[in-house]
Amino acid sequence: MILLFGVLFDELKNPFLQPKVSACLCAGNIFAFGLFLSPIPTFRRIIRNGSTEMFSGLPYIYSLMNCLICLWYGTPLISPDNLLITTVNSIGAAFQFVYIILFWMHAENAKKVRMLGLLLVVLGMFAIILVGSLQISDSNTRRAFVGFLSCASLISMFASPLFVINLVIRTKSVEFMPFYLSLSTFLMSVSFFLYGFLSDDAFVYVPNGIGTLLGLMQLVLYFYYNRSSSEDSRESLILSYA
Repeated sequence: MILLFGVLFDELKNPFLQPKVSACLCAGNIFAFGLFLSPIPTFRRIIRNGSTEMFSGLPYIYSLMNCLICLWYGTPLISPDNLLITTVNSIGAAFQFVYIILFWMHAENAKKVRMLGLLLVVLGMFAIILVGSLQISDSNTRRAFVGFLSCASLISMFASPLFVINLVIRTKSVEFMPFYLSLSTFLMSVSFFLYGFLSDDAFVYVPNGIGTLLGLMQLVLYFYYNRSSSEDSRESLILSYA
């Protein structure tokens, strides 16, 4: 995602790739905003019940870290003419901060301590990255350094739902795996993977390829266990009237 706008203008010079690049760009941005908005139904439930139940706060922590690094990458100090990266990820970071605060407010004490600790770690790591990158005098090296870290943060963000996947398999229930979050992650990853493949940019297609596979895995598990739960409910209903 973070190199998408950085190479957009160079790619648009190629008349063959222009329509495909434009399509991937539009789709990727739409799905990115969809990803930012997708946790809203989950937090409506959390606020209504006054508890985070078995929902995980890790996706919001990892998403915040990714948005902050991508935000920094888009500034003129790291890469010129990439203001849109800063804009999109500033909005994303604001959403993640709100989600983390809401999650912390309704979590149990043990979860509160864990979430606060992880938040401090993320902010500390971002401060180190910010200060450390400014010590690199060569602009190309500085851009590659932050780009590599953004790739690593994307992979971490996509891997964060593994805890939820394990929970779904163990409980055979999709109750605590938000469908719209999984769907938005999958669609956004596919869009940026296709863009990275067309532009032959490993920093784009490698992490988003991993995100595509993990997103597809979540969707398969959702439909499988959601169908199983529905079938079990129907069987129980039939037996109750037998």
